[in-house]
Amino acid sequence: MSERPDHRQAPVLEALAAYHARGELSFTPPGHKQARGADPEVRRLLGDAAFASDLLASGGLDERRTRGRVLERAEELMADAVHAAHTFFSTCGSSLSVKAAILSVAGPHEKLLIGRDAHKSVVSGLIVSGVRPVWVEPEWDRERHLAHPPAPAAYEAAFAAHPDAKGALVTSPTPYGTTADLRALADLCHARGKPLLVDEAWGAHLPFHPELPTWAMDAGADVCVTSIHKMGSGLEQGSVFHLGGDLIDPAVLASRADLLGTTSPSVLLYAGMDGWRRQMMLHGRELLGGALDRAAKTRAAIDAIDGLRVHGRADFCGPGLGHDLDPLPVVIDVSGLGTSGYRAADRLRERHGIDAHLADHRRISTQLTHADDESTTALLLAALRALVAEASSLGPGPEVVVPAPEQLRLEQVMLPRDAYFGPVEDVPAAEAVGRVTAEMLTPYPPGIPAALPGERLTEPLLHYLRTGIAAGMNLPDAVDTSLGTVRVVAEPV
Repeated sequence: MSERPDHRQAPVLEALAAYHARGELSFTPPGHKQARGADPEVRRLLGDAAFASDLLASGGLDERRTRGRVLERAEELMADAVHAAHTFFSTCGSSLSVKAAILSVAGPHEKLLIGRDAHKSVVSGLIVSGVRPVWVEPEWDRERHLAHPPAPAAYEAAFAAHPDAKGALVTSPTPYGTTADLRALADLCHARGKPLLVDEAWGAHLPFHPELPTWAMDAGADVCVTSIHKMGSGLEQGSVFHLGGDLIDPAVLASRADLLGTTSPSVLLYAGMDGWRRQMMLHGRELLGGALDRAAKTRAAIDAIDGLRVHGRADFCGPGLGHDLDPLPVVIDVSGLGTSGYRAADRLRERHGIDAHLADHRRISTQLTHADDESTTALLLAALRALVAEASSLGPGPEVVVPAPEQLRLEQVMLPRDAYFGPVEDVPAAEAVGRVTAEMLTPYPPGIPAALPGERLTEPLLHYLRTGIAAGMNLPDAVDTSLGTVRVVAEPV
C-alpha cells in the first residue's frame, strides 16, 4: 500500500512563492503586469498582493507545457483529502461544475432524475444540454412552507417509471442545512448501474469533522460538486468536483468541464482551494469542532430571545423531512415578531451592519463557519436582540401567499432547452396563466427556480411570486424583475 501524500504541501502556493522569488518579468497577460498598470485607486483598495498573484496558470504559475504539474498535484492532494478517485478544480463556480457533471452522464433528449429543489445552475445545465429532466418531488414541510431533499423512495419510484434514465442528481445539503440519505440513494442508483450526482455546493466542510453529516464521496456518490467559497476558506467562484467509482470516465468529465470552462483560470482561486485543503487536513478537525461548539451556543442564545425560533433537528429531520442536518447554517424563524424575513434581513443590514445569508417570507439564515469567533457571534446576538426590541417599527409587511406544495408544482410540457431557445413573447402577468414560461423565475437566494422554461404557469404560482415581490422577494432572473410581464413561449404550444 502506497503512503499517503504529505498534506503540508500546497503546490499552487509554493509555485506562487517560487514565481515571486525568481522575479520573473512577464510579457504576457494579464495586462496590469503585476499591478504596475492597475488604476491607483484599485491598487489602494485591493492591495498589490492580489495583482502580484494574478498570473497565467501556464506560462506563469507553471511553464507553458505544465510539466511542473502544479495544478495536477494540487488536485491529487485534494482527492486524497476527501477520499475521491479524481478531483478537478474550477474557477467558474459550482454553477459550471454541476453542468459538467450533467453533461458527463446524459446527452440531448436523454433522461436524468433530478430533485425539483435543484439550483438554477442545474436548470441552466438542462437548457445547455437538452437533457430531459424527470423531476423528483422534495419532502415538503407544509407547516413551515419549506422543502427538504427528496427521499430515496421517491427516486426509486422515478427509476421504476423511467428505467431508461441515465442517472440521478440530488441537492444535499440544501441552503437551509438539511441533507439527503446519500448512502441509500447511491445504493439504489448502483443497483441499476446508474451514477449518482450530488450538488453538495454547501458541503465543502463535511469531510473534515465526524460530527457533520455524511460526505457524498464517503456515501458512495459518483460525482460530487462543492463550492469551496461557501463553507470553506476559498475565494468566490472557487469550486471542486470529485469523481468516484467506475461509472463515469474521468476523461469524459474533464472534457465536459473543458467544454464549458474558461481558458483563463484564476490562479488566485486555485491558491484559495489549495490552501483550504491544506488548512483542513492540518487543522480542520480543531477548527470545525470549535465552529460546532460556537454554533450550539449561538443557537441556544438566539432561541432564548423572545419572538425568535431557531430551527434544529426536531424541526427539520425525521419522516417526511430531511435525513440529517448541518448545524452551521443557523436558520431563524422571525414570524413571531409579526414581520417577514425580508424585512428582518433588511433591518439587520441597514441599521446594524449584519448581512444575513438568505431571507424568505418568514425566516432568515445566519451562516456560521470556522472563521467565526466569540466577537462575531456576540455582534450577531446583539443585533438580533435589537431587532426584537425594534419589532413594532418593522411592521408585518405585505403577505406572501405561499401555495400548497401541489399548487407550487407545474406541469413540464416542453424541454427546458426548447422553451428557452424557441420563439418567445412578453405578456402581462395577468395573461400568463396557462402559458408556458420561457424564462426562469427564481427567488434569490437560495436560487431554486419556482418556474423554469417549459413549465405551464398557474395562477397560484404567479400570485405567490407577485405577493413575494411586493413583500421584498428578489427575482433577478426574470426579464421583468417586477413581474409586470412574463416571457413565455409564443403561441401555439
